[in-house]
Amino acid sequence: MKKNFLVIVILFSFFTVKGQDENVTVLNLYEKKNEVKLNVVAPLFGAFEISYERILNKKSSLGVSALSVFNSKSSDDDLNHSISSYYRRYFGKKYASGFFVEGFGMLSSIDGKKMADTDGNLTLNEGSDVIDFSIGLGIGNKWVTKSGFVFEVNAGYGKLLFNANETDHTIVTRFGFSLGYRF
Repeated sequence: MKKNFLVIVILFSFFTVKGQDENVTVLNLYEKKNEVKLNVVAPLFGAFEISYERILNKKSSLGVSALSVFNSKSSDDDLNHSISSYYRRYFGKKYASGFFVEGFGMLSSIDGKKMADTDGNLTLNEGSDVIDFSIGLGIGNKWVTKSGFVFEVNAGYGKLLFNANETDHTIVTRFGFSLGYRF
């Protein structure tokens, strides 16, 4: 009788331990790992920007962003297209949200040098579009609702690395107010 009772207690303890492991797995299902965002300020400046972000853990993520300018007259910047990859480190208390710092790399197409006459009127472009790579840093803040909607504000500053002498710019900037969804 004592042996049967001991076997039942041991089996019951195995099921209890397994039950605790399942609860941890269920909690991790609510930590969603993917985000898609649209920069809602970019169209005001004649551009379209969309981003995808993959959350690595509670405090960090990797992402990629694509920007295309569709109306260069609305934009003071000479940027035509860009693809940026970034790594973010979050300092908020909630899962992958709050204040963040990012490091980014940007492959961009920028207008070449422009020539102007003495009155300041543009006469011609000296060179064709310049493709260059830049690295930079940025900061921002992200808010995530319980239903998964994402609100984000960010700003960044980077330096052109290779062909800055072929354009009128030596820096790139990133600004945005993005709305998206975490899934």
